[in-house]
Amino acid sequence: MITKLNNENFPEETKKGVKLIEFHTSWCGYCKKQQPELEEMGKVWIGQVDADEEPQIAAKYNVNSFPTFVILKDGEEVERFSGMRKKEDLMSKIMSHLG
Repeated sequence: MITKLNNENFPEETKKGVKLIEFHTSWCGYCKKQQPELEEMGKVWIGQVDADEEPQIAAKYNVNSFPTFVILKDGEEVERFSGMRKKEDLMSKIMSHLG
């Protein structure tokens, strides 16, 4: 389940649980190639932040390259990584924070 995040909904959507956030831009070729992998993850909650539309959120998380993934647990950053990832790799990273 992919949720578009913005300044209004980001705090509420990310305050509880383990959340995978993808920072992307519309002009990023790797981001476009990443999208099908995210869509195949089914019921997993994924938040997407368009860094061009929401520069304040990208700046808060010091995002400089795309795609960048940040995993939040109860609103706090617990892991970050960048570059294209297969859905299996993303799932593994999410699962490592659920225990």
